[in-house]
Amino acid sequence: MKKKRNALRTISLFAGCGGLDLGFLAAGFDIFWANEIMSDAANTYERNCGHRPIVEDIWKIIDTVPEADIVVGGPPCQAFSLVGKRMEKDPRAKLVFAYQQIVERIKPQAFVMENVPGLLASKIDGQSLVDHLAEKYTNMGYSVTINHLIATDFGVPQRRKRVVMVGVLGTKNNFSMLPADRFLKLIGMASQKLPVSAKDALGDLPPALPKGDFSSQPYLMSPHSAYAKLMRHGNGEDVTFQTTPTMSKLDMEFVRHIPPGGNYMSIPDSIATTRIKKFKKSGGRTTTYGRLHPDYPAYTITTYFNRPNVGANYHYEHERLITVREALRLQSFPDNFIPCFSNQRNLHIQVGNAVPPLLARAIAESLKVVLYGN
Repeated sequence: MKKKRNALRTISLFAGCGGLDLGFLAAGFDIFWANEIMSDAANTYERNCGHRPIVEDIWKIIDTVPEADIVVGGPPCQAFSLVGKRMEKDPRAKLVFAYQQIVERIKPQAFVMENVPGLLASKIDGQSLVDHLAEKYTNMGYSVTINHLIATDFGVPQRRKRVVMVGVLGTKNNFSMLPADRFLKLIGMASQKLPVSAKDALGDLPPALPKGDFSSQPYLMSPHSAYAKLMRHGNGEDVTFQTTPTMSKLDMEFVRHIPPGGNYMSIPDSIATTRIKKFKKSGGRTTTYGRLHPDYPAYTITTYFNRPNVGANYHYEHERLITVREALRLQSFPDNFIPCFSNQRNLHIQVGNAVPPLLARAIAESLKVVLYGN
């Protein structure tokens, strides 16, 4: 029997600046408690999600995490390989096991654990970490699915890949993602062609301001795509954080030679660095000194979107790096989302590490189908 519809009381672990939570809030989940260790991210979360996370190491508060219907979160997890019986004590692995121990103690109706594809490379005694965790959750009575997602399938203008483990109590409650067309109709983007392109995402934003100038500016034009209209919903006529990082003279020279969709291969040897010349000989690293193409989605936005040598961060039209707002748009954060930060590095970490809110909402809406029925 499906659960009677009401606001599902939800807790968020490793909440970051709130990307995952914004999606679940938009889908109607009641997130009443959250945890985040980074103070700047917690400040951003409080400003945009409406309540203050507990700012503390998860292990110090693990026994005080409240009971809830739903647990969501993305425990950081670098790839590792462990041998022996005490893998839960290894500092490289402990955060995913902290998450697991919380689920085991409070036994929610469902949990969502989001992570990067690198999680799949981790092993314990020769067994995949993902399989190891899935086995633990299955033994607790959860129906577990491992979902390999790409953000472009759900309206995010970015080729960001994620692994999402979803567990629902009961052996017959199998989770699956909503079809893209159904999800787009649900959020008011039925007219938007997929994948959402960089121009669809950024074309209405005003000119970039110098580094450090986060003042508001009027939009360049009316919403030019269903995606832009969704991002601007409830934000008024002005937008903030359209500020660009500082660029070196050499980086400015590089971008003049790189066409939209191009990369370091277009940089003349006469001005190329030794590193770039090595890349040209060896190949690969296709996003290094990459430039967005107006007709295609962005590559993954990282915490270094303020640098040209880590990712495709040059604008498709203007000879500059993308702005903070443009990075937020490519992550599907709405224009009324305002980050809080004590330094530029922490700002970029928050934006680059976040789960795209539209992808999060697609997961949340899909989970509602399992819990409530159609």
